[in-house]
Amino acid sequence: MRIRLPLAFVLLCCWLATTAPAQNGADPRTKKVDQLFATWDKPESPGAAIAVIKDGAVVYKRGYGSANLEYNIPITPQTVFHVASVSKQFTAFAITLLANQGKLSLDDDIRKHLPEVPDFGKKITIRHLIHHTSGLRDQWTLLGMAGWRLDDVITKEHIMKMVRHQKELNFDPGAENLYSNTGYTLLAVIVERVSGQSFRDYTAANIFKPLGMTDTHFHDDHEEIVKNRAYSYSSAGPGGGLKAAPLNYANVGATSLFTTAEDLARWVINFEDKKIGGADVIKQMQQQGVLNGGKQLNYAFGLSIGPYRGLNTVGHAGGDAAYRSYVVWFPEQRFGVAVLSNFGSLNPNQMATKIADIYLADKLAAEPPKPASAERTAVKVDPALFDIYAGRYLLDGRTLVTITKEDNKLMGQAAGQPKSELIPQSDTAFFVNAGNSEITFERDEKGNVVRFAMKNASQNLSAKRLNAPAPAEQLTQFTGDYYSPELGTSYTLVVKEGKLVAQHRRHDDIPLTELDGDLFSSNRWFFQSVQFTRNSEKRITGFRLTSGRVRNLRFDRQ
Repeated sequence: MRIRLPLAFVLLCCWLATTAPAQNGADPRTKKVDQLFATWDKPESPGAAIAVIKDGAVVYKRGYGSANLEYNIPITPQTVFHVASVSKQFTAFAITLLANQGKLSLDDDIRKHLPEVPDFGKKITIRHLIHHTSGLRDQWTLLGMAGWRLDDVITKEHIMKMVRHQKELNFDPGAENLYSNTGYTLLAVIVERVSGQSFRDYTAANIFKPLGMTDTHFHDDHEEIVKNRAYSYSSAGPGGGLKAAPLNYANVGATSLFTTAEDLARWVINFEDKKIGGADVIKQMQQQGVLNGGKQLNYAFGLSIGPYRGLNTVGHAGGDAAYRSYVVWFPEQRFGVAVLSNFGSLNPNQMATKIADIYLADKLAAEPPKPASAERTAVKVDPALFDIYAGRYLLDGRTLVTITKEDNKLMGQAAGQPKSELIPQSDTAFFVNAGNSEITFERDEKGNVVRFAMKNASQNLSAKRLNAPAPAEQLTQFTGDYYSPELGTSYTLVVKEGKLVAQHRRHDDIPLTELDGDLFSSNRWFFQSVQFTRNSEKRITGFRLTSGRVRNLRFDRQ
């Protein structure tokens, strides 16, 4: 007699068989690693794939959770992930191979290979692109400002058109270090033009195939079917649950490497055995950038160099949509970890270092002690002082802090942060337990409270007191249409329910908060700071928009 088993039961059995821990002798460390991922090790959860490398070999590999929640397809070490900015080290490696062959120089002006890039009057070199010191504005922020969603289809051609229209740099080349995805997209185009091959074909022939990375490619076609691909998921919100986080990139260089934990282990091992590239290329890859003033960066060739608990590390993280990835190795210990995830709430950086803690326990320096609790008791002051200190303050020229009196307590709240009590230490000095910060209010010669100084273990900041927000009728002076010649896009500013609001045909309304006269802010990642500009007659002529990796983008009033 044939017994028909429920389909769900069959799928669960297959899932368990595929994801069961590999028998790895009696090594107790693998069980500890599995415990780290226990939260996600179930069919109804997205999860991660890992590979642990020691002495030139993979000593543990495992998948946790599901690559596809609609069909409960399990994650394995052979599951293909989009690894976002982990891609950059491969782009830098391709450039370094060509430089080592004499086909380009790292000090070439990029316009030698990319004549369509505007002449900003300052030489931008390939090395500037590698170390994020070019001053070029970041492609993702520019796309957001221009009205794109990051789950739109975004091709190399879209990005190159935007680069051709850039009008200004964020800063002079080599003066600062500011992460720029644009630079790595341009590096991939340089590889194509120098090699005469597509970036995908060049990296396949010169990196992936020689290393046996058979499940790895640069994904330059968003419609391509990829076997064993993991799809990414994020939390659905306060109500719980999960939602899909789609990604449709068709651009390469800064991102879009598709690979597996197993293949990344082969890549890490190459930094030790130098099978591809040789000693010179491997050494060059770990050369850290230097600013014009001589300051050394912790960023090398698509790799971050830095210490962890007394040991040297080399690695890079990545995140697009809800994909999260981290690859790190400890050269002197011949140890490495790759963690690839399809869940936005899982932190591969943290998980990789915890795995290192397990395997390198006898070599790591003791963890630094956590700062001792700095709980302070309040001294008695006149609560009437709290009314005097209440108001809006601009911290370090960019963060709005609102101070209020509530139930005879003084409370402070930075934009986007929870409220914290300001515990009085004197009539002018207060303490915030949450940040171990001291706050001192200051007055001008007339006795008016005009600012506060904030001090903690890592920084000293100043906050200017702001005037009360302008009434709605005064906000009408800012209304109108504003156009960016760089982006070829417009925003309309209107007053809505007493607030100034920026409107774009492809975005939801963006409410603006007045900070200081002509300075406004919003909580949108691509529309953070708006500084209005005026002519000699005090009439508003436009605004400058700053958001993270894009500074002072000009919009003209129409």
